[in-house]
Amino acid sequence: MGARGAPSRRRQAGRRLRYLPTGSFPFLLLLLLLCIQLGGGQKKKENLLAEKVEQLMEWSSRRSIFRMNGDKFRKFIKAPPRNYSMIVMFTALQPQRQCSVCRQANEEYQILANSWRYSSAFCNKLFFSMVDYDEGSDVFQQLNMNSAPTFMHFPPKGRPKRADTFDLQRIGFAAEQLAKWIADRTDVHIRVFRPPNYSGTIALALLVSLVGGLLYLRRNNLEFIYNKTGWAMVSLCIVFAMTSGQMWNHIRGPPYAHKNPHNGQVSYIHGSSQAQFVAESHIILVLNAAITMGMVLLNEAATSKGDVGKRRIICLVGLGLVVFFFSFLLSIFRSKYHGYPYRNH
Repeated sequence: MGARGAPSRRRQAGRRLRYLPTGSFPFLLLLLLLCIQLGGGQKKKENLLAEKVEQLMEWSSRRSIFRMNGDKFRKFIKAPPRNYSMIVMFTALQPQRQCSVCRQANEEYQILANSWRYSSAFCNKLFFSMVDYDEGSDVFQQLNMNSAPTFMHFPPKGRPKRADTFDLQRIGFAAEQLAKWIADRTDVHIRVFRPPNYSGTIALALLVSLVGGLLYLRRNNLEFIYNKTGWAMVSLCIVFAMTSGQMWNHIRGPPYAHKNPHNGQVSYIHGSSQAQFVAESHIILVLNAAITMGMVLLNEAATSKGDVGKRRIICLVGLGLVVFFFSFLLSIFRSKYHGYPYRNH
């Protein structure tokens, strides 16, 4: 039975092979080659990604922010594969560019990057880089970018969206604000550690020493402490500083002014109601002080009992100060229709 059954099974197998379509062999061969190619391509992509991440980690071990030219930008940021987020500051730090804002923003960016580099949560999912205009002008042209500094986030997959560009004009470039923006875009939370700054402590110690020395020298005659005019001047200085937005400047760290890169025109008044320049707060301080001085002169002319001609002159000077500087101040407020940003905080 066994000897007879074996030939029968061989004949059945031969029949199945004869009925198999002859065109299926090239198809199977093509399918096999395609699978091999896809597997090799996937392995090649994984190797390329590993090489890119290894190179970025090596650069990060040397410095927290690595500089990029056009070739490096296209290889590590634009070209796939990529499984990491990249924060890029587009800037112009060369002295001939005269971009003081770029230098200030770079200092805050360095603080943020150093905080991430020395953090216990540091990993290969987030990197910080920089493209200087003089080293990668082709990158600026490719992104249609005509201003600096600019911060952008390049996600692991896809193209950057509108929210991936940091709103520097409205928020400022403080390291804490940048860290908050990065957390919103990448879910990576960075605790900012600022280097110790003893300038404030030294200034306070000098002020206390100066006041203490003055009180010691005048220890036999301290009537000046009860001088109402002196205390009024000190109070006015504090009021002028606060109402001009100095506290907002301290928190947000805005630039002193803005220079248009196209025509070189310098703007001291910010066009948005959500931001201001440091120079703008100084202008508002001077205007408030001038208006206050005019009001004081008007009050002096009305209450004093001196010569009528002298009082008339004082009155005209005070009225001129109030009218001229108040009209100037009003024009600035009209240009910033919704008020100043420090009024919202």
